[in-house]
Amino acid sequence: MTQDLFDPYAPVPETPVKTGNAPEFSVSDLSNALKRTVEDAFSFVRVRGEISGFKRAASGHMYLALKDDKAVLDGVCWRGQAGKLGLVPEDGMEVIVTGRLTTFPGRSKYQIVIETMEVAGEGALLKLLEERKKKLAAEGLFEPERKKPIPFLPDVIGIVTSPTGAVIRDIMHRLRDRFPRRVLLWPVLVQGQGAADQVAEAVRGFNDLLPYGQIPRPDVLIVARGGGSLEDLWSFNEEVVARAVAESDIPVISAVGHETDTTLIDFVSDLRAPTPTGAAEKAVPVRGELIGQVEEDGLRLAQAVRRLGVEKKTALESLARGLGDPKRMLEERSQTLDNWADRLPRAAVNVTQQARARLNEASARLVSPREQLSEKRGRLDNAALRLDGAMKSALQMQQSRLDRATAGLRPSDAKRDIARADKQIIDLGTRLQGAVRNTLNREAEGLARYDRLLESYSYRNVLKRGFAVVRDSAGNLIGKSADIIAGEGYDLEMGDGVTRVTAGAGVNVKPASDTGGTGDAANTETSSEPTTAKAEKPARPKPAKKKNPSPKDDDRQGSLL
Repeated sequence: MTQDLFDPYAPVPETPVKTGNAPEFSVSDLSNALKRTVEDAFSFVRVRGEISGFKRAASGHMYLALKDDKAVLDGVCWRGQAGKLGLVPEDGMEVIVTGRLTTFPGRSKYQIVIETMEVAGEGALLKLLEERKKKLAAEGLFEPERKKPIPFLPDVIGIVTSPTGAVIRDIMHRLRDRFPRRVLLWPVLVQGQGAADQVAEAVRGFNDLLPYGQIPRPDVLIVARGGGSLEDLWSFNEEVVARAVAESDIPVISAVGHETDTTLIDFVSDLRAPTPTGAAEKAVPVRGELIGQVEEDGLRLAQAVRRLGVEKKTALESLARGLGDPKRMLEERSQTLDNWADRLPRAAVNVTQQARARLNEASARLVSPREQLSEKRGRLDNAALRLDGAMKSALQMQQSRLDRATAGLRPSDAKRDIARADKQIIDLGTRLQGAVRNTLNREAEGLARYDRLLESYSYRNVLKRGFAVVRDSAGNLIGKSADIIAGEGYDLEMGDGVTRVTAGAGVNVKPASDTGGTGDAANTETSSEPTTAKAEKPARPKPAKKKNPSPKDDDRQGSLL
């Protein structure tokens, strides 16, 4: 009788088995029999060992090996169970796993199907914590430059903790005592499987809120948990929690455990509080102290304002004593203004008279353009005469020198010398003509300039603007209306010619019988049609010559007065 493969505990027959009559099994039948035997005998085992060769497949399954100093046991954790583990496996980690043994017929290997996993011993946890701390520190997550300032008085405070523990009650009680603020609670597990993922998700969820959304975004976060063992606080040592806190844009206050407890979140957070109650104290100031400080600052400000007012008033009074009476100063300035107002008309008359006197004096010193033109013309004639004489003298001298030179020469030499002399005479004549032409042009330009100057000084330009020059029958200028005699004829020279008029009876007009009397108006009667400037003027008797006439009597330039 052979042994039943499906009953490993069946008795073995005492009689020797005849190999020749032993039944034959396929490899698959034998492998399946071994699989059922192992799974029935080891359906629940608890194994301790060091993780080696850990890897996560694309399907989500995890494969690893547990080893000690003598043996190796392969392990597998299916995807559905891998997400429920309380930690992330790492090579070198000493763990205790629970599960069932099974075989893998494809390779004739046996393995453990892992259902739970935990770190074996506190020493191993501390070693793992130290390795994670070094890893995160090397990435710069613990640098002080990354720490964000905690707001002085936040409007909204976000709390990540368990909703049923004493931690949330302690935090709310302390906030109510110090400075009541709006609080948003994100309930999470703080221990066990899935706690680390929930804490990380809560931190990221608060950061995803909009600042002005229906649920306001907190100004500061508090991640809190009560005290416990290292295993109880291990969720806050997970790398996923540490990275979520480090990436938070909202300042984070860590308050995990008691004052002596230290977790990875304490190193990456912006501020560490020894207890959850201490976190509430660091989040908000004391409202009563702020009110007292504001009242004290208000009293100091009021005293400073009163003191400043007294100082400014004293300084103003001191300055006022150094100033004069404004009313008296205004009266003095008004009197000075009246004095100047009285003097201004007289000063204007005096200035006008002085300007007129200076103008008359300057016009007396001014040389008449006609005289200047006459002088230039005379100088030009004298220069032409001297030039003509010089040319004749030069020709005579050249002829004399030529005669003397040709007196003892042969005819051929004389002809050559005569030709040379003729060429020199022609050259000198050409140069002389050029010099004369240049001199004449230069003098003509000067004469033209003086002519333009004379034209600009001419009083006829003023007549073109609507003025007129009045002369009596003798050609004398009439400068005052009182000098007009009624019935007498006068010449009015205007811009377009000369007109003969006869004075009638009027104001400031002398009657024919009494030249000293005055009338009411100056009436003129035109006795002839106006003529142009080139028309013949009526014959005028020459005025009697005066001895040593002064420049003021020289009317060659004309006068507007």
